[in-house]
Amino acid sequence: MAIAYISFGSNIGDRVEYIDTALGIIRAHPFVQQMQVSSYYETEPVGNVDQPKFINGVVKISTTYSCEDLLAFLLRVECMLGREKTVHWGPRNIDLDILLYDDACISQPNLQVPHPEMHNRAFVLIPLNEIAPEVKHPISGKTIRELVENISEETTRGVVIQ
Repeated sequence: MAIAYISFGSNIGDRVEYIDTALGIIRAHPFVQQMQVSSYYETEPVGNVDQPKFINGVVKISTTYSCEDLLAFLLRVECMLGREKTVHWGPRNIDLDILLYDDACISQPNLQVPHPEMHNRAFVLIPLNEIAPEVKHPISGKTIRELVENISEETTRGVVIQ
């Protein structure tokens, strides 16, 4: 069994409903054994800032999927929920990204693990720290707690909503 950490986010429509539905689909899949979900955080958008606030969080799963098969599954979940990729860093009803997969380092055109921007994103690190503070980033060797300690207070503002 592999341990994977997946970030989730939504900023259009019923954000909580989209996230809850996606997590329900993941939880029900026979290749997913255990699941631990962080709190939900309301956060400002990054990149394209002229859009509604996001709800973000992280889920930990145990899975028998390979990393590549897990990515394909998550893309299917996004598709099932009507995700359309029209604008880079634009509004989306659901976004699911693999952050970590065991201690794997994968660099493929459509799959980068660990997620290449996770160490720069408070909206990922804060919920990840909530459920996995001692997990080490496979490239930097730093724990998630250490990575959180290095982000600025300005970028850590988020509202726990659930």
